[in-house]
Amino acid sequence: QVQLVESGGGSVQAGGSLRLSCEASGSDYSTYCMGWVRQTPGKERERVARIDSDGYTDYADSVKGRFTISHDNAKNTVNLQMDSLKPEDTAMYYCAADPEVVPGTCSDDFGYWGQGTQVTVSS
Repeated sequence: QVQLVESGGGSVQAGGSLRLSCEASGSDYSTYCMGWVRQTPGKERERVARIDSDGYTDYADSVKGRFTISHDNAKNTVNLQMDSLKPEDTAMYYCAADPEVVPGTCSDDFGYWGQGTQVTVSS
């Protein structure tokens, strides 16, 4: 199993940047698919970005070109750099992980979740 702890959320004005970090412990997370998922009350959960063990990434259309997900294997962390933030990016952001059954392939969902970190973007 893997434990996930997020950090880096906060409040920022539109157009600003934030960097979220997710520290993983408990297992060799390098064999896991890692991702960030956001949730706003009254809206469906949205997978923002994910990265597999080969470093392949994919993003929601709503954040393409603005958000970047990356591994920092030396620190056992997965980061989400968020630039050009918009008010509609306001949400609780959760780090998530799932073991890869086939190396380099992510499943459609995640089995492990962090506690979440709030991001608020004001106009």
